[in-house]
Amino acid sequence: MTADFRYEPTWASLQNYAVPQWFMDDKLGIFIHWGVYAVPAFDNEWYPRFMYRDEVSRKGPNYFEHHTQTWGHPSKFGYKDFIPLFKAENWDPAQWVELFRKAGARYIVPVAEHHDGFPMFASTHTRWNAAQMGPKRDVCKELERETRGAGLKFGVSSHRAFNWRYYTYADDFDTTHPGLEDLYSPPHAEEAPASWDFIQNWYARTLEMIDYFRPDVLWFDFGWHFDEFEPYRPQVAAYYYNRALEWGIEPVLQYKDKLPDGVAVYDVERGKLDDIRPHYWQTDTSVSYKSWSYIEDDEFKSATTIVHDLVDIVSKNGNLLLNVGPRADGVIPAEATQMLLDLGAWLDVNGEAIYGTRHWERFGEGDTAVEAGHMSERRNQPFTARDMRFTQKGDALYAVVLGWPGDEAVITSLGSGSAVGGRVRGVSMLGSAEPVAWQQEGDGLRVSTPKKRPCDHAYTFKIELDS
Repeated sequence: MTADFRYEPTWASLQNYAVPQWFMDDKLGIFIHWGVYAVPAFDNEWYPRFMYRDEVSRKGPNYFEHHTQTWGHPSKFGYKDFIPLFKAENWDPAQWVELFRKAGARYIVPVAEHHDGFPMFASTHTRWNAAQMGPKRDVCKELERETRGAGLKFGVSSHRAFNWRYYTYADDFDTTHPGLEDLYSPPHAEEAPASWDFIQNWYARTLEMIDYFRPDVLWFDFGWHFDEFEPYRPQVAAYYYNRALEWGIEPVLQYKDKLPDGVAVYDVERGKLDDIRPHYWQTDTSVSYKSWSYIEDDEFKSATTIVHDLVDIVSKNGNLLLNVGPRADGVIPAEATQMLLDLGAWLDVNGEAIYGTRHWERFGEGDTAVEAGHMSERRNQPFTARDMRFTQKGDALYAVVLGWPGDEAVITSLGSGSAVGGRVRGVSMLGSAEPVAWQQEGDGLRVSTPKKRPCDHAYTFKIELDS
């Protein structure tokens, strides 16, 4: 790529993009869903949508009924009325960043604007933003300063495109009240394509977000996959990449669908892949199963589940973007905090097998199948000690066993007839000073285990190879 190169808003030109080395080295990021929807803290971050729909939602309960009984009818207490209750009175961005650093994260991506239409930064395109209302703080900008001050990469996510289809309009809802169109979008038929005015506003907000944050990561939710946004997808990508060239940063644009391979980083929501993907990719999932934002009575995952997800994803040429949902006051729930610290403790021992690594010729071995695709994580079974994942770096191959293997592990992919046959010069377990005995045989590499486990959740054999 020449010094005067500029991207054109065509997929052919955007094929010149290459995923930066820093992103492929860093492996783990933190996603943050924090906004006005944390105030009702009921069932799911899609509360703003379902509180206006008198039906049992696909997310579970009847939000309209709950809202009417708890807060009042949406004609008298609409979503806008939660904004003054969103105070962030206990929020400390430096404390957040320190926790995420301890968790082992290398990049941080807050939601800059969710479907609700309330930016978490000082947007010049709407008065409905966190700098002017609610906490009256430029949340994302404060978080950016703390993140970059800690030496981590910073990104933002945009979910705005779905705002057009997010709310329901009825005469007795505040969504139809005059003067609120810049929060709820103007009333329109539910399935109507986004208007030209809305798309221009979305486009302007997107470019503003790029210029305001100069983000290392720009993440897009679904919404801009609708047909009326088609001409703008390559325009946004080209604008972002060209600005990055001017600023001297190495950008990562992330998408869920509707972009061709090779122009950005594919992201799988709450799911993984079942094999190595040649093009680099990412999973975004949360520390809990039920919601991305804070809700009461959430169902938190175990640290073991998160560690196993990270290892599985990295072995298949991907990164993990792990979400937390802080309370409305800015405090991260204790369950999420402890899980992040447990993850960081595991990475303190095993990070050598994660950071800066690349996938091997096969991702692993074992009996537990992984179902691929968006929203598939609930259907996957837990890994066992018979499951193993591989990464590599330099002359080292890492075999991460997803459970304690007992007195001996047999790595069937590394037998004497394999690609590493006769090349093994040493084997150790990360975090342990105890020597391990090993023997390369036809049916695999047999490795003894230390008497004392060096960590929890998963265990890494480092296999040193002759070049």
